[in-house]
Amino acid sequence: MTNRSGIGRRYVREMVAAAIIIAFAAVWRSWTGGPAADARPPAPDATPPGSRPVALVNGAEITADQLAAECLARHGESVLETLVNRAIIEQACRRAGITVTPADVSAEIESMAKRFNVPHDKWLTLIEQERGISPDRYADDIVWPMLALRGLARDSGEPTEDEICRAYENRFGPAVKARIIAARSRPEAESLRTKAVAAPADFGGLARQYSVDVGSASANGWVQPIRLHSGDPAFDAAAFRLEPGEISPVVQVADQFIVIKCEGRLPAADVPLEKARPQLAAELREGKSRQAATDVFRRLQEASRIENVLNDRTRVMPDVAALVNGEPISLAKVRDTVVTRHGREVIEILITRTLIGQALARQQQAIVQADLDAEVARAALAMGFKRGDGTPDVEAWLARVGHEERIPLRHYMEDVVWPSVALKKLVGGVPVLKEDLDKAFAATFGPRAKCRIIVLDNQRRAQEVWQLARTNPTAEAIGALAETYSVDPTSRALRGEVPPIQRFGGQPTLEREVFALSPGELSGVVQIADRFMVIFCEGFTEPTNVSFDEVRDELYDDIFEKKQRVELARHFSHLRESAAIDNFVTGTGQAPNARGLAGGKAAASTTLSKASHEGQDAQPRAGSRRTTGVIPATHTAPAPASR
Repeated sequence: MTNRSGIGRRYVREMVAAAIIIAFAAVWRSWTGGPAADARPPAPDATPPGSRPVALVNGAEITADQLAAECLARHGESVLETLVNRAIIEQACRRAGITVTPADVSAEIESMAKRFNVPHDKWLTLIEQERGISPDRYADDIVWPMLALRGLARDSGEPTEDEICRAYENRFGPAVKARIIAARSRPEAESLRTKAVAAPADFGGLARQYSVDVGSASANGWVQPIRLHSGDPAFDAAAFRLEPGEISPVVQVADQFIVIKCEGRLPAADVPLEKARPQLAAELREGKSRQAATDVFRRLQEASRIENVLNDRTRVMPDVAALVNGEPISLAKVRDTVVTRHGREVIEILITRTLIGQALARQQQAIVQADLDAEVARAALAMGFKRGDGTPDVEAWLARVGHEERIPLRHYMEDVVWPSVALKKLVGGVPVLKEDLDKAFAATFGPRAKCRIIVLDNQRRAQEVWQLARTNPTAEAIGALAETYSVDPTSRALRGEVPPIQRFGGQPTLEREVFALSPGELSGVVQIADRFMVIFCEGFTEPTNVSFDEVRDELYDDIFEKKQRVELARHFSHLRESAAIDNFVTGTGQAPNARGLAGGKAAASTTLSKASHEGQDAQPRAGSRRTTGVIPATHTAPAPASR
């Protein structure tokens, strides 16, 4: 039976599988090492600007008009909203006589960088890497409006003494070390609390198995130390009433019902209030200013008259995208802005679509509507959208995609469904071996090792800690050592506890060491990549009482899907490597890779080697079968490194 969280995980996996196809277009050069060269646009001629190519894919042109139309379809609405908001603020600044200069913006960026103790250039690099926002966009869309709204908000008030004291308690006061279990209803939370009170040592396992808060559930219920004035007052009060080892009554926070277990107390920091006062006051002023600016902007929006011409087909106003209090925002400005901001990502989508379309033509393959409908129906079934008679509920699935996931139907069909159908036609079938099925069965339903692990960053320290561990190889002693010495924040916070380790889970070295231990036995120093580990085996879970024949079909489907996704990615890599591509938007180009050309169809459809799928195909889809005490491993596709 599939629950909502299972559907969510599988939806993410479905999107990841489709995203692999597109992602290869963006990151291929970083791992293929194919030949590349600067691509220069053709010399200007009498060709209208919109008809000039912005990319050549094996000689086929992608024009500026095509790129602009695709950018507008995908991002025009959000870009127009940004331009409208800026126009609202600019008009208000003109009325108030407020001017924000480029020098003001640069000074604010410098101030923010200093606040985080990083150089100006490094700060802009971090913004671009972590938030995907270019320096120009950061200055124009974030810093400038912030400064302008601060000017419009004027004096937002000094923090009161009570506000400073509350901030001081939150920052430097005592804290509660705690785990939580979050449920969606009070009866469910009360049931889980009853189980936790009956077996307090199992609180982490209950959180991992049942909590709907994914962040804490994945860490056996652990949350950041709870401090006063950090969130819901009832939650804070319940936590601070607990003594170490106690479990709270059910506390409602928004739409969740939470059970808290106190695992200890942290004393207040030895920082006098007067020493902390200047920093706290500055932060409170910043917060008040930000809130005041937000309130001002909301009032300006409510008072403005916005006419969206771009999305109103009944209005005929050439080269006008919107009117803000009667002032026009030109369509040309929206077009130029959307191409500048999103042209690089969108051109890769168009190049990908062109490459796949050319491959279909070479193989004389065609995609008809029935193929697309079948793929959507397959996705609906895979995500658990079924009618009472077991048939796919396509309408409900598409509604989920459009409303909850906010993916327009056109883009879902073009970016997810069409590439999947096309590459499946190009790749054909993939084999599922008996060995694959055996490993999947062992990984999902076999015993798992319960361990504590101390993670160190150099061999000498690992040997020192191992020497301490072997003098008292008990769970409590190993937990104390992990809390003291582990360089991994998660294992340190959890006193070395890790989720039970399965066979064939994709970590062969770790699995080999763990399953060679007996309960109560300590490993030697185990090196995995650049980390050194000391492992203590606490025991093994019981295998799930299910026969291979009961789950064979499920395992087969899961493995087939996983291996097929790998082959789709491999085939697209081959298409990309063997193509001649000039991308004038990014100024890059490539000649066909000899390795890709030599591979041909045979290279694209080569069966996966044992090494490539060891520990991967053995992992069936999350939620494929609910069992007591064992949670099936998440079946994720290997994806290129993300930004």
